[in-house]
Amino acid sequence: MRIRRILAAVIATAALAGLGLTGAATATAATAQGAPSVVTPSECKQGGGTPAINDAGNYCKGGTYDGEQVD
Repeated sequence: MRIRRILAAVIATAALAGLGLTGAATATAATAQGAPSVVTPSECKQGGGTPAINDAGNYCKGGTYDGEQVD
């Protein structure tokens, strides 16, 4: 009985630690992606977008860099 309780406690601790690491990785990815950046027209095209240079703000439309400013 005692071994089962210890084993259950170890498994529960490992599971909670794994969830904590997953949450930290998600938070890091969200902050890294949220930072505004400026891309070149060729980077916008390579990412699958279309540089809208004549539109107000000069943004990349679509693709990986959707919404990023084009320089």
